[in-house]
Amino acid sequence: MGLLGMTRVGPRTANLVAVGFALTALAYGLARFAYGLLLPQIRIELGLGTVAAGWIGSAAFGAYCGGVVAAFMGVPRWGARVVAVAAGLCATAGLGLMGMAGSATTLGVAMGLAGISTGLASPPLAAAVGRHIPQAGRPRANGVINAGTAAGIMLSGVAALAFAAAWRELYLGFAVIAAAVTLWLWQAIPGEETTKPSPGAFDMRPRGLFSLCVAAAMMGAASTAIWTFGADILREQLHFSDQQIALAWLALGTTGLVSVMTGTATDRFGIAVVNRMSLVLMGLGLVSLAAGSWMSVLAFAAMGLFGAGYIVSCGALLLWGITLFPARSDLGIGLPFLMIAVGQMIGAPLFGGLLEATGTAAALTGAAVVMACAAIPAPHSARKDAGAGNHPEPASVT
Repeated sequence: MGLLGMTRVGPRTANLVAVGFALTALAYGLARFAYGLLLPQIRIELGLGTVAAGWIGSAAFGAYCGGVVAAFMGVPRWGARVVAVAAGLCATAGLGLMGMAGSATTLGVAMGLAGISTGLASPPLAAAVGRHIPQAGRPRANGVINAGTAAGIMLSGVAALAFAAAWRELYLGFAVIAAAVTLWLWQAIPGEETTKPSPGAFDMRPRGLFSLCVAAAMMGAASTAIWTFGADILREQLHFSDQQIALAWLALGTTGLVSVMTGTATDRFGIAVVNRMSLVLMGLGLVSLAAGSWMSVLAFAAMGLFGAGYIVSCGALLLWGITLFPARSDLGIGLPFLMIAVGQMIGAPLFGGLLEATGTAAALTGAAVVMACAAIPAPHSARKDAGAGNHPEPASVT
């Protein structure tokens, strides 16, 4: 058996999965979620308040939504390679501007570009997997690519450990990595003729769509407690040093690597079970962080639980989406990620206000309750072929 459990896999397929993993690490781990890790240093230098920091994070999530919509329209028209390269270019520009930001306005623009890159990233990767990887291997391929988020978070944690408060230099270094990944994308994703789906090719209102949207939005809203404010909570409430915060972020990313098994787990247990278990892990993580002032080790455990739960949940949601839109895997993946971002866009300023008004324990407990409510909606059926799609089988896999 070869990579991803496929019987016949060559370097072209492996290169596609590898570059998808790298783009996900770049767009999600570095361009999007490193902001929460580096926020304490950014706030000190730029004089940002808690609410302002929340609005900047919310703007990035809003830009992400725009990126997803652009990808929906762009993939059928220009193909997966062009849209994926556009994601890399936006990430490069956003990360470079972050390193040079001298005001909240510039920071907001930079985060907007980073958010667009994240929104553009997943749909073309899903389309490329659907077109160039055999049906049996697609759920595992999507699971491996989704795990790139964890790798990006780990990289940002290691970088923060090594360079402490040098957040500008880190972002400029991330921009160089982004430029290299962008060149790799152009080489690794095959060019192809574009095809526009016919109006009757798929149902835009399949059964279970509302449940998916609600579950993804609620999960996204509750997750801003960590992604936008986690580092601030560790610093201000638990008195963590910069090194301890970076280690906590590293724990978050490391445990998130379990998401490479999401495809296998959903094949065996079903999407609903895997998603609900991941939401339980995140809820436990939020409650544990609220109790972290009693024992600092709880904070590290909390970040680990949250990291594993979040990235597995994202994988389960994207597979849920693909079961609803098997003819458009880019839409099936992009829609749940869009709804996660809508939830994060709404949740970031709300959690920031709740944090100021009620304190850390109450705010985190409230986020855990929202996370528990996100487990109520479930797929009407957890099909074994989730993520396979119904693209024609490639004639051969090089």
